[in-house]
Amino acid sequence: MLLLTVRQAAQRLGVGYSTLKQWIYQGRLRTRVTSGGHHRIAEIEIDRLLAPSAATASKAPQERTGAIVAISGRNQLRGYVDEVRVEGLLAQVRMRIGDQTLTAVITRDAVEELKLKRGDEALAIVKATEVMIAREAHQTAPSAKASAARRKR
Repeated sequence: MLLLTVRQAAQRLGVGYSTLKQWIYQGRLRTRVTSGGHHRIAEIEIDRLLAPSAATASKAPQERTGAIVAISGRNQLRGYVDEVRVEGLLAQVRMRIGDQTLTAVITRDAVEELKLKRGDEALAIVKATEVMIAREAHQTAPSAKASAARRKR
């Protein structure tokens, strides 16, 4: 379980440090206190705050201009919008999908039409003609051939 500092949690939630501290003191946020008296917030607690509550969802029916009935794309990733940054004609949308982050660049019009904002649940639908696989580089000792080649020089 990943524990965040108050400052890290405030950044993820898009609120100020002092606001988050007030939420902690008001009991709106569950924390763990370190032996030094510092608050740490579990990532799952951040997810709870970002997720729309059932009570809120039932009170205000959401206006929809169109609904996805079915889509042929199978690479659908459900998550929550972490950040929307709009500049000019484009927007950068960062989503949290489990413990991973996905960033997409879409048009400003699309963001406005979808009414995307932090905390919204959304689907990332991936359509790609190529998928690349990579592994992290591991420090290994130089091979015997490479060592011998260097000595001959």
